[in-house]
Amino acid sequence: MVVVEYAPDRYLATLMTTFYDPSCLEYSKPGHPERPERIARIAPVLKHRHPDWEWRSPRAAADDELLRAHSRQHVEHVANAREDFDLDTPDYPNIATYARCSAGGAIEAARAALRGESAFSLMRPPGHHAKRDRAMGFCYFSNIAIAALDALENSAERVAIWDFDGHHGNGTEAIVAHNRRIQFASIHQFPAYPGTGAKSFANIDNYPVAPFTRRKQHVEVAKPALEKLIAFKPDLLLVSAGFDAYARDPLLQLTLEREDFAKFGEWLSNIDHPVAVVLEGGYSEDLPELIDAFLTSWND
Repeated sequence: MVVVEYAPDRYLATLMTTFYDPSCLEYSKPGHPERPERIARIAPVLKHRHPDWEWRSPRAAADDELLRAHSRQHVEHVANAREDFDLDTPDYPNIATYARCSAGGAIEAARAALRGESAFSLMRPPGHHAKRDRAMGFCYFSNIAIAALDALENSAERVAIWDFDGHHGNGTEAIVAHNRRIQFASIHQFPAYPGTGAKSFANIDNYPVAPFTRRKQHVEVAKPALEKLIAFKPDLLLVSAGFDAYARDPLLQLTLEREDFAKFGEWLSNIDHPVAVVLEGGYSEDLPELIDAFLTSWND
């Protein structure tokens, strides 16, 4: 078994840097689970409990950064759509602006991590379902894939992506598949939306978890997935942090509790590699507590 490399003193003096822009709260659709309140409730909790953490506004991702992951046709479609992309993914007014800022938050978090900071992008919309030519599953641009490809373009030789969102990161997978400089792992409910992620191949490791799997078993799947990524010896670990594997999330049938997300953060705190985290899903009323538990354990 591969053992995670530990270096408890390396980032001891580093505080959390959170990339956040309240303008990401400006779009919504009644009844849609990916709603502004998800993020609006998180920021005050983190600022109150961690007054020493640093907050920065992300910039919008530029065309050349988006085009590493997406076709020009897709980028133009997001900017000029005249109808919803699918039932889950509406054409909100100015959605391209919000999606560019969310992608920019992921890029800036990755770059901050490579400078030695613990970095978290607290933005919406999420991204891990967006494919090269398709917006889907609440996602318009593939934030984590964009950040990974930006890192490879600038200073990293290898990037690993650990996606513990309860849904399969099908968009990330499609974009990074067969890229030998990227190793991707997704731990997700199967069967569930989007119906992919049953098999592993090339640089893609999928870990399907059946509905109602006991939380201990779920955690026992997530740890070796992370350890295999660390064995890849990445210059940067990117985390697609979704919290919809929580036992009381309305969209899935998984069983993780607050303490399990804290355990995930604890694992990250002991890794001898730069780490950046990008928020994906999570739709329960307890989302602020789940994220605080995860980030606090990571930053201890």
